[in-house]
Amino acid sequence: MVPMEYYLVVSTIMMFVGMYGFFTRRNLLAMLISVELILNSVDINFVVFNRYLFPEQLEGFFFAMFAIGVSAAETAVAIAIIINIYRNIRNIQVKNLNEMKN
Repeated sequence: MVPMEYYLVVSTIMMFVGMYGFFTRRNLLAMLISVELILNSVDINFVVFNRYLFPEQLEGFFFAMFAIGVSAAETAVAIAIIINIYRNIRNIQVKNLNEMKN
């Protein structure tokens, strides 16, 4: 059996890579991918804590499945917004979004 710390280290690395990517990227798609990394690290934590704290119950798995569903819906809406932005200004860089205010 793999120790819980290994899963938590992977989850922490995913969280910080996602945060780094979100704060340093200027492309909306790269920022969306970074948000997905952060959400996936949370899903790993749900499952790991459920497995080690309450092995006979499935609440962590259900929370993870719900979070994956919400993440899929969020991604679909975000990509639709990004496509709409691209159609209007032909660019998806964050610095060019001020043009949408006019």
